[in-house]
Amino acid sequence: MPERPAHCYRYFDTPPYTRLEYIKSIPQPKITRFEYGNPKGNFNKKLTLVPLEAGQIRHNALEAARIITTKYLSAKIGENNYYMRIRVFPHHILRENKMMAFAGADRLQDGMRKAFGKPVSRAARVKPFQPIIEVYVPEDKVEVAKEALRRASSKLPMPSRILE
Repeated sequence: MPERPAHCYRYFDTPPYTRLEYIKSIPQPKITRFEYGNPKGNFNKKLTLVPLEAGQIRHNALEAARIITTKYLSAKIGENNYYMRIRVFPHHILRENKMMAFAGADRLQDGMRKAFGKPVSRAARVKPFQPIIEVYVPEDKVEVAKEALRRASSKLPMPSRILE
């Protein structure tokens, strides 16, 4: 069954569901590494991607933002000329009450109100202006890093801004 669109999980009104010892069949996060590039480099500029409002970012959106940022930075300035760090971790487990979705399904089931659901995905809960991605680059490569973070922000489900 395909994933629901991101707008289904963008906002939250319930407490976080993070107690892994009580959850069976925990979905693994797609994002596995959180640091890329050269961590020992001497970079004097730091750019940060921050959200403008509170919300949830699913783990596949974080992975897509990470991929597009690392590919762009590696192609334009090289693997050793930047350091990127993802600052959020998808702790919250998203649940979904699966319903039948075909013609005539409304006659077969009505569903329960406020059904608990089964674990299907993970998400990171973020607050306004909490850092999502940080990129460290030399002074002359700031425009390339801004473009990489602009591309990464297009993968996130909420409006975001790049801070220097």
